[in-house]
Amino acid sequence: MEWTEGVVRSKRIWSPGLFTMAIEAPEVQTFEPGQFLQLGIERPEGQLHRPYSVASPPGDLLEFFIVLVETGQLTPLLWQMEPGARIGVSKKAAGGFTLKRCPDASTLWMIGTGTGLAPYIAMLRCPEVWQRYEKLVLVHGVRHVADLAYQDEIAGYSEQWGSRFVFAPVISREQAPGALFGRITRCLVDGSLETISQSRISPESCVMMCGNPDMLDEMEKLLGERGLHRHRHSHPGQIVVERYW
Repeated sequence: MEWTEGVVRSKRIWSPGLFTMAIEAPEVQTFEPGQFLQLGIERPEGQLHRPYSVASPPGDLLEFFIVLVETGQLTPLLWQMEPGARIGVSKKAAGGFTLKRCPDASTLWMIGTGTGLAPYIAMLRCPEVWQRYEKLVLVHGVRHVADLAYQDEIAGYSEQWGSRFVFAPVISREQAPGALFGRITRCLVDGSLETISQSRISPESCVMMCGNPDMLDEMEKLLGERGLHRHRHSHPGQIVVERYW
């Protein structure tokens, strides 16, 4: 794996332990929104690195949406970093969670939990997704209201695109105005997710999902009961999945 040195240019804390780092790394090769890069830190015993989805399109300044895992090895070190700190970034991105893997449809559902929002932010900042789909539904599942990041930017899409864009926040541990309460799967079963989105998930939809494996497995089972299945080159379908651990 080839590496380049990046410089942390800004750090935004959304809630305790949830943050976005903007890293300047002009030598990173161009990539598709939705792919991931490795971030690495040199230690005496060797380099410690992990993959992170990029929450921005290709460019000299790259954003990473990260949650602190207190028992983890790398995220506590990233959490401590401040602007000016230097960090290793892989030169080449990887991963297939991209619009290229998505079938055409009238409505694109972008469903994610926690930092699974990151690839969708990158996609929403690019013209392709708005050109390909008549309607976009962004579903973000979190535990607390404070975990709903990028709210100003998301509100801007609603203002710009009107009924073509719907944001459906789903909060599992507290109730909040304008948000659904519970888990994404429960909100699909009881109909509230489709009601707030004013759209129905059907075989005519494209559904992207990333984040918590339990959510992914249960959602795929529920969608399978509606006739949706994984999209593969040899066997076209409607569902594109990215597992976060």
